[in-house]
Amino acid sequence: MTRYSEMTAAELATLKERLEADYAEIKARGLSLNMARGKPGAEQLDLSSPMLGILSSGQDCFAEDGTDCRNYGVLDGLPEAKRLMAAMIDDEPDNIIVAGNSSLTLMHDALAWCLDYGPEEGAPWVMLDTVKWLCPCPGYDRHFRITETFGIELIPVPMNDDGPDMDVVEELVAADPAIKGIWCVPQYANPTGATYSDEVVHRLAAMPCAAHDFRIFWDNAYSVHHLFDEPECQDQVLDIGEACKAAGNPLRYFKFASTSKVTLPGAGIAAFAANPDNVGWFKRHLGVTTVGPDKLNQLRHVRFLKDAEGIAAHMRKHAAILRPKFQLVQKKLEEGLAEVGGCSWSAPRGGYFVSFDAPEGCAARIVQLAREAGVTMTGAGATWPYGKDPHDSNIRVAPTLPPLAELDEALDVFVCCVKLAYVEKLLGYPS
Repeated sequence: MTRYSEMTAAELATLKERLEADYAEIKARGLSLNMARGKPGAEQLDLSSPMLGILSSGQDCFAEDGTDCRNYGVLDGLPEAKRLMAAMIDDEPDNIIVAGNSSLTLMHDALAWCLDYGPEEGAPWVMLDTVKWLCPCPGYDRHFRITETFGIELIPVPMNDDGPDMDVVEELVAADPAIKGIWCVPQYANPTGATYSDEVVHRLAAMPCAAHDFRIFWDNAYSVHHLFDEPECQDQVLDIGEACKAAGNPLRYFKFASTSKVTLPGAGIAAFAANPDNVGWFKRHLGVTTVGPDKLNQLRHVRFLKDAEGIAAHMRKHAAILRPKFQLVQKKLEEGLAEVGGCSWSAPRGGYFVSFDAPEGCAARIVQLAREAGVTMTGAGATWPYGKDPHDSNIRVAPTLPPLAELDEALDVFVCCVKLAYVEKLLGYPS
């Protein structure tokens, strides 16, 4: 097949007519499909249903140290919950705070406290005329929204296959003391699926920063979310805490994780980990906002998942559900678009997303066409700060929520929309 960019105007016009007919037939079906957000599907959620009945009486509600989890207290989380989360957040239990169901809340609060009160070793950032933040792109829209909401200036940084472009990062942070931090999803990144290389981790930990209180917000949301069971097919990432300590910058990092996609997003537990000084700083401010987390839910998770081996066994069940969906994405895109040209996409070994790059100037139109045909996608531009993709190219594909049959149909619609949008662009439509 001749690539679209090599076709004559007459050939493209004929192709456009055929694609418009296909698209009209799709619209006539009245579809209502969703590939927008990275939500677990119902089959995944059912895996954790037994957890809900673990605490069936008052006598079940006592922690290992005798704490009555129905009552106030234990600000930083149950000791057994800390041990459980240590397997996910890659740290010692004593360096961990376990909270409610949202790691985003912990990120928001950590940033707010840096702004209002100052980090452990610095003055309040709110006193500065400008605060800036590095945002690897494409990246996670909700990260960007947190910093944007606080009025922080967002600076895009290119993402490579092994993490953010460190030449760019190092140059920026060395020159500008207003740059106070960077967002990082280090393993199976949202949306690219990239995992940070050892070199990237070491450079982040050791790089000279004009801001002495620079912070790496290390959101390792997908640390146990492998798609394959074989160890050789699983990505791993170095511990940023150990790297920062070795580099002489022990305060530089905040680590975050949650069970949102391990058990139930609506009833998970989240964790914060850091250097002991930073843990003390976090706990002091946390004590103003709460008298203690939901310890019953922490107890449920401990008794259901038990330990690192229990988490791994549970995640293999998730992988068995998700792997066919991600394989289907690769199959459909390869079959439908490989010969079209101008398109590329990631093939992650874990996580929740496939990052799709359409021909420049096509992403918004593709998403529009898909929506009008009954398939909801993540908004074009969402993977960039302020929702503005300078290339209008990147689209985050989220295959996890729909059942396999619905995903199959949604991907057919997506492929048709990509083709039609690309042909329109080449012909100068819409004007």
